[in-house]
Amino acid sequence: MSTTPYLVRDTGLGLRRSILNQIVEAPPNEVGFYEVAPENWITIGGKSGRQFRAMTERFDFVCHGLSLSLGSTDPLDEAFVHAVKHFLSEHGIKLYSEHLSYCSKDGHLYDLMPIPFTEEAVKHVAGRIKRVQDILEQRIAIENVSYYAAPGQEMDEIDFFNAVVKEADCKVLLDINNIYVNSVNHSYDAEAFLKAMPAHRIAYAHIAGHYAQAEDFLVDTHGADIIDPVWKLLAKAYELFGVFPTLLERDFDIPPIVELMKEVNTIKAIQNDWRVQHERRLA
Repeated sequence: MSTTPYLVRDTGLGLRRSILNQIVEAPPNEVGFYEVAPENWITIGGKSGRQFRAMTERFDFVCHGLSLSLGSTDPLDEAFVHAVKHFLSEHGIKLYSEHLSYCSKDGHLYDLMPIPFTEEAVKHVAGRIKRVQDILEQRIAIENVSYYAAPGQEMDEIDFFNAVVKEADCKVLLDINNIYVNSVNHSYDAEAFLKAMPAHRIAYAHIAGHYAQAEDFLVDTHGADIIDPVWKLLAKAYELFGVFPTLLERDFDIPPIVELMKEVNTIKAIQNDWRVQHERRLA
């Protein structure tokens, strides 16, 4: 199984088709790597396919899946996993990640549903992750997800997450906004959750905005600017674990590139602040 380092660049951006032309014509210097959902690109041909190929030849890429449905009781879609393997190889893509959730039951549900936090589910999901890794011949990264209900809960979210990634021996995609959203919705301490994350497994991180339905109910939309408490939680993550590659997610109400770059540069600034403080501690 491959142990090659995944990324060498610190700041990333989710590449969406609506901004592809702009990115191809003038790739922003602030962005070191890009992320795509393989489901949206595997079958793309024509001009967009050529543009995508030109991008993967120049920049580091990661894939973040939407439909693997790791928590489902439906059979694992191994044909899709093989298609992802070919896609990764074809474009020299560094890493494949997925959500710790499920999105199918006798057909696609078109939403990310919460997996019950149980010992039985740990074994089930970890087994499916192992099978994916065996097919891909590399470790994948699993993302901590936002959720709005916890049916059949027998374990805390962090204990369930850590048990799955340990049993599967996989990497972690650390989603900072999801920790914050869940901490508000389920009344737990975001920093305590963060501190319990397995630092040695972190491959990279997501940061995004959300929608406040109410003071105590947040919705993970990726459709708004990132708020200050989420930025502070990212800074805390660097303080705890050191700097790791971090990617800006924006899926809805995507602003002009210049506005996206302001948030990418905020990631850079927080990373640089950590480096300055780290050097001072070593001096």
